[in-house]
Amino acid sequence: MRSRAIYGCAGLTLSAAERDFFRDVKPWGFILFARNISDAAQVRTLITQLRDTVGDGKAPVLIDQEGGRVARLKPPQWQARPPAAVFGALHQANPEAAREATYLNARLIAHDLAELGINVDCLPVLDVPVPGAHDIIGDRAFATDPGTIITLARAQIEGLIDGGVLPVMKHIPGHGRAGADSHLALPRVPATVEELSASDFVTFRSLDQCPIAMTAHVVYESIDPQRPATTSPKVIRDVIRGEIGFNGLLMSDDLSMKALDGPLSVRTKAALFAGCDLVLHCNGDMDEMRDVASEVKALEGLMQKRSEQALAQLRAPAPFDPAAAAARLTSLLGASA
Repeated sequence: MRSRAIYGCAGLTLSAAERDFFRDVKPWGFILFARNISDAAQVRTLITQLRDTVGDGKAPVLIDQEGGRVARLKPPQWQARPPAAVFGALHQANPEAAREATYLNARLIAHDLAELGINVDCLPVLDVPVPGAHDIIGDRAFATDPGTIITLARAQIEGLIDGGVLPVMKHIPGHGRAGADSHLALPRVPATVEELSASDFVTFRSLDQCPIAMTAHVVYESIDPQRPATTSPKVIRDVIRGEIGFNGLLMSDDLSMKALDGPLSVRTKAALFAGCDLVLHCNGDMDEMRDVASEVKALEGLMQKRSEQALAQLRAPAPFDPAAAAARLTSLLGASA
């Protein structure tokens, strides 16, 4: 039986210690970062090594491949993709062209990932930025209005799924107002429940059929002034599962980020108790992963059902001509320049 965790690894190949650890704890999935990537053959080999440890040739392998400044696959081996805001700008001039361009871009990202064996992308970003917020989201968001974000994120989700890759909407229930980078500090958002409901939550509510969602390490003072969403039973119960109506697979953002404090075991226990189905640990530090594993339980019951429902949306990529898609995308984006 698999466990309720997703782990990273330290380098380009698995060490003997990592192999033994993953065989023992049988994580739900794995996540790759730039430190794990040199070329296509190496990535495929590493993914095979990871999946072999859990005895599942289709085990989830995640990546953050958004385009723009958040991309683990980089030139010259892989094509650079534009940030989301480029498509939002096109939407202002030509909504239909923007939808097509967003779909094609996502389909091309999925093509790159599926060729390597990566089957989950932490995308779309559904956060709604507001003036004065930290630029950690910035051009990773399609726009500053929920309507544009919903339209283009829906096209992005379709492009990923058609390409054989599961999308993960983030950062639920919204990181757009955060005044700090949660990698480095804990953001606190003072907005009222009414403000949040009218803007921040709208994008997630409208796309609540996305198979997987990732939590925000953000405190919403009007809902739970003590805990960030990731470790807040109230936010997960009342907002994510309640008002937003998300019934899919809920994973935490990276537990090793500085927005959270305390030992990794305490963070893990808090996130699982709050209602996260899975916890994510990214940095590949073996001592930290062992600390996380000490509190991770087996994936069973409702969490297992949510996992099965999410993974059931994986499909073989539809027929696709990447060269033609790339040319069409260039044309659409060029026409807007």
